[in-house]
Amino acid sequence: MTKDQFLTRRRVLLAGAAALGAAGAAGAAGLFALDGADEPAPPAAPAAGAPAQRPQNPSAYRLQPLTGYGPPHAAPQRTPVRREPLLKIPGRGRTMFLTFDDGPDPHYTPHILDTLREHDVRATFFVCGEQADWNRDLLARMADEGHVVGNHTWSHPLLTQLSRSRIRSEMERTSDVIEEAYGERPRWFRAPYGAWNRAAFQLGAEMGMEPLAWTVDTEDWTTPGTSAIVRAVESGAGPGVVVLSHDAGGDRSQSVSALRRYLPQLLESGYRLAVPSRPYA
Repeated sequence: MTKDQFLTRRRVLLAGAAALGAAGAAGAAGLFALDGADEPAPPAAPAAGAPAQRPQNPSAYRLQPLTGYGPPHAAPQRTPVRREPLLKIPGRGRTMFLTFDDGPDPHYTPHILDTLREHDVRATFFVCGEQADWNRDLLARMADEGHVVGNHTWSHPLLTQLSRSRIRSEMERTSDVIEEAYGERPRWFRAPYGAWNRAAFQLGAEMGMEPLAWTVDTEDWTTPGTSAIVRAVESGAGPGVVVLSHDAGGDRSQSVSALRRYLPQLLESGYRLAVPSRPYA
């Protein structure tokens, strides 16, 4: 090949590359126009007889990862199989974590949610599947208001007396209801009565859930009186502390009243009430 032929072929190749680059830029511009143009194209009209689509208006909380994984497309880390549950969450300054078990209850849970919203505080609700199934609107409200929903089994059984397959069923059915009503599968699990076994830890990890117990038990399920519940929370307050209360399973009027008293006191004392995030080391 002569020098002139070589230069001619080189000019042809460069011209072709430039044309491809221009086409690629035009395609990219088309993608940006679809994704972020100031004036997006109007949606296509529905087919004849098709039901009208309701406009979506998700809350800010639904757009944020509640479980701490970071960017929405970041791959979550594999959940470790633990031998004991987490009792507190250290390393977070003057931060405490309020948790409520056994709900949701159509009478008591809304009052607890109202108090949390009044003080702009988030909490974690470990729900039972059979309760959640009948009160899906409350799980949707928890999602809208930034709370975390955890798995507390379907029927609140003693796991240490169940077969592995039954434990799996209790956990999976509850996670399914939570995903349908709350919008995502739970990342936290709490065994009823705090009775853990190897199967619960293994199955929970397989389902992507961390086992969370508690640091302070208010024993509100015994209905000890509003003042006794308040004293339990105030005396046990500390960084990383996880407080156990209940919003269902009986008369929880004392739990509701106690929250109204101790929550503003904790905030005035400089505590931040938050929800646990993932991954957890």
